[in-house]
Amino acid sequence: MLSQVYRSGSQPFNQRLLPWVRSTAASRSNRVQPSAVSHVRSWSNIPFITVPLSRTHGKSFAHRSELKHAKRIVVKLGSAVVTRGDECGLALGRLASIVEQVSVLQNQGREMMLVTSGAVAFGKQRLRHEILLSQSVRQALHSGQNQLKEMAIPVLEARACAAAGQSGLMALYEAMFTQYSICAAQILVTNLDFHDEQKRRNLNGTLHELLRMNIVPIVNTNDAVVPPAEPNSDLQGVNVISVKDNDSLAARLAVEMKTDLLIVLSDVEGLFDSPPGSDDAKLIDIFYPGDQQSVTFGTKSRVGMGGMEAKVKAALWALQGGTSVVIANGTHPKVSGHVITDIVEGKKVGTFFSEVKPAGPTVEQQGEMARSGGRMLATLEPEQRAEIIHHLADLLTDQRDEILSANKKDLEEAQGRLAAPLLKRLSLSTSKLNSLAIGLRQIAASSQDSVGRVLRRTRIAKNLELEQVTVPIGVLLVIFESRPDCLPQVAALAIASGNGLLLKGGKEASHSNRILHLLTQEALSIHGVKEAVQLVNTREEVEDLCRLDKMIDLIIPRGSSQLVRDIQKAAKGVPVMGHSEGICHLYVDSEASVDKVTRLVRDSKCEYPAACNALETLLIHRDLLRTPLFDQIIDMLRVEQVKIHAGPKFASYLTFSPSEVKSLRTEYADLELCIEVVDSVQEAIDHIHKYGSSHTDVIVTENEKTAEFFLQHVDSACVFWNASTRFSDGYRFGLGAEVGISTSRIHARGPVGLEGLLTTKWLLRGQDHVVSDFSEHGSLKYLHESLPVPQRNTN
Repeated sequence: MLSQVYRSGSQPFNQRLLPWVRSTAASRSNRVQPSAVSHVRSWSNIPFITVPLSRTHGKSFAHRSELKHAKRIVVKLGSAVVTRGDECGLALGRLASIVEQVSVLQNQGREMMLVTSGAVAFGKQRLRHEILLSQSVRQALHSGQNQLKEMAIPVLEARACAAAGQSGLMALYEAMFTQYSICAAQILVTNLDFHDEQKRRNLNGTLHELLRMNIVPIVNTNDAVVPPAEPNSDLQGVNVISVKDNDSLAARLAVEMKTDLLIVLSDVEGLFDSPPGSDDAKLIDIFYPGDQQSVTFGTKSRVGMGGMEAKVKAALWALQGGTSVVIANGTHPKVSGHVITDIVEGKKVGTFFSEVKPAGPTVEQQGEMARSGGRMLATLEPEQRAEIIHHLADLLTDQRDEILSANKKDLEEAQGRLAAPLLKRLSLSTSKLNSLAIGLRQIAASSQDSVGRVLRRTRIAKNLELEQVTVPIGVLLVIFESRPDCLPQVAALAIASGNGLLLKGGKEASHSNRILHLLTQEALSIHGVKEAVQLVNTREEVEDLCRLDKMIDLIIPRGSSQLVRDIQKAAKGVPVMGHSEGICHLYVDSEASVDKVTRLVRDSKCEYPAACNALETLLIHRDLLRTPLFDQIIDMLRVEQVKIHAGPKFASYLTFSPSEVKSLRTEYADLELCIEVVDSVQEAIDHIHKYGSSHTDVIVTENEKTAEFFLQHVDSACVFWNASTRFSDGYRFGLGAEVGISTSRIHARGPVGLEGLLTTKWLLRGQDHVVSDFSEHGSLKYLHESLPVPQRNTN
């Protein structure tokens, strides 16, 4: 067997390794065992997590989310990944990031192996340099001149390039891994090393010993002596696969070593149903054995021996041997720096090969169904959409017992796992269902004149008329936590506005969401648009859903501020409508009514403290300190068991004060409240603009002039006078319901109801009109006359 462990320097490898092995063995004895708790370590200023890993090899993983349990991993680097664009030399930046990712996983306790290309490219670079140098010296001696003429470089034989480049490639890997205190070893193989039983056992033993010593084996075909490529038929075997390239080598190695995961990095995002770059080519998220007939393969890679067809055949062979496979892009500058770790974390990267087909549709298929169903929904008459919503409202009351029974299961399973405020959000009741039904009927009434409403009419010229009309946005993705009552509300708004809808609810409400979605589809079925509203039940993570930019037009998160921030961060190409925080203020003016203040503060803070429209900061005019009004507020908060935090100015007025607030920009979402003192209404406005989140802010005063000044100058989505912050709600605003509250300044703002789910398009009707007729010497002139707009139905 042509295999060797890489050496450097004059000291024998085993002598150089011995002290390191001892220290590694000692550290390994402290490594987290399968029953231990995970903990964080660090090296080279980069933190990493040591995770308990244990898995019996046998069957491949059925779902991406299980990949985080992979213990032994092979990473195959294709020629296009390690080679520069000029195919002469290595892409050092990409290699460095790959080594870093492999090192992170290795130091988590995983067993990493690399199958790498690159020796030919490295050798080609070296040999070209040597040939040019040799030619220039000979030419200079022959001509007696220092100027070089144009020299032709001969075609370099691949085996010679491999022989010249292998040592340099390995030295590069050794230097890179050393930066992370990891040792690497080189293994060169040929096809014979797998077919000769004794050599195969030797190879297997060598690899196991290296892994036992926490060394990363770097495996490559011995391209200096490898025979010519064999026909593709050798990849059709079940028990045997010939090593004809690094794809087949990686597959054979993965099965031989009973590997949990094989990651194949190429220069494309994964497997497409037709050649990448062709019209309508779609990335295949999950590929199942037997799906080959649905794929059209293109040409092979620009470098290397294999193409996508060879990768798929090798991947299916490995999958059949019990190893999970992911084919992904290792060259894209925006993702290559974390592609390997993303795959191991179970993120939706590349094409995942699985033997287990899901019972229902994939999320991509659900997105397509929501798109086509939404378009059908938009073509219905307004009365038909209203009829669907009325029917859903009836089902909420008629099927009340079934809904509450499902909700009871969720509540029982959530006991001890969810905090009290979240349990309250999760709970459904007869009164909640009745309120839901009332809200849905309000939506149905307002939907009569929503889609297709004319906003503007203009006569551009004679017989050339322009209209601006309302249309649906497209497909909405609404992600919500805990609150199952959100599902029928959002579904009704989507139906009224003619939008397709993808719903992703929390696991804690799975039973409630399932029954409510079935009732929604039952209502949609009366006009044949059942597929317009889809409930995502697959294992897709929220971050993966946010990347479906070709299927989703708007993401609306409903939940904690952390959820909203995570979604805003994850959504790269899809707009997000929502608010990351609900830091609501109530300013008590010097001319506030004693009777009104305590009622408004109590309702704003204590009625539902977990809501985003609950009061978080109470601003009090300085003149009210040490007055009966101030004492009454404090007494009420004490009775309601509200924990008070003092702002810096408020703390300075008190000898014994509550704990000083750590930040004036805090959303407590609980019975906690910050109190701060201001000197005027202008200072209150300035404080709100500096520390608020543009959600909902209130003034309590009897001075109308002061109130109007506050209403006009506070730049928030909702600004109230003598009213609780809790009124910031779609149902309370008379919108029927809301899909969320938006604090952005583009599109909808505040509680977003039906109107916020519509956009517009322009319709131009002419008679053989061309722009050239309106030029300086043309026969027509622009009129731009405003035309009357049809009256909106307000019944």
